[in-house]
Amino acid sequence: MRVLYIYCHPLPESFHAAIREQALAGLKAGGHDVDLLDLYAEGFDPVLSADARRRYHDTSHNQTGVEDYVRRLTSADALVVQFPVWCFGMPAMLKGFLDRMIMPGVAFDITDPAKVEPMLGNLKRVTGIVTYGRPRWTAFAMGDPPRKIVKRYLRWFADRRARVDYHALYHMNVATPAQRAAFMEKIKLAMTRLA
Repeated sequence: MRVLYIYCHPLPESFHAAIREQALAGLKAGGHDVDLLDLYAEGFDPVLSADARRRYHDTSHNQTGVEDYVRRLTSADALVVQFPVWCFGMPAMLKGFLDRMIMPGVAFDITDPAKVEPMLGNLKRVTGIVTYGRPRWTAFAMGDPPRKIVKRYLRWFADRRARVDYHALYHMNVATPAQRAAFMEKIKLAMTRLA
């Protein structure tokens, strides 16, 4: 499978970097073709400018400045998003990426505003790899927005039969080295079996 792996963490020495290393090793072992999109390393601009918002509905011009990202998204068979949960949400960098990529003519067809249709049927798999600093019950109490964005929102744009997986490590700040290692091994295995 062609996998677009969207990675969102600013620190190269982070636990997330270690998770990513294992995930990529698993994808390689599974024979997948991976396009790593490290939003921070690539210097992605998450800001939706006034001009970009003005041309948002104009499908002949709304991709200006993000054509390569659109190409990468629309040519993938699978989408993996990896990020930490901050303030019970995804980092602003990743939210900005979605704000700029989930647009008419790319992710959905709004020709008939009363019947919006998804357009990312190329995506057969959507996977989230996420860490939380807080325990599971606190995320549940807040409605767990990151889980809903991956499992419901992103899935809506994908192929109707797309499989969605969500791998979360809760209470990461107090996780033992053994718990962290087990989570990384779980991710590596899941990525090897991605199909």
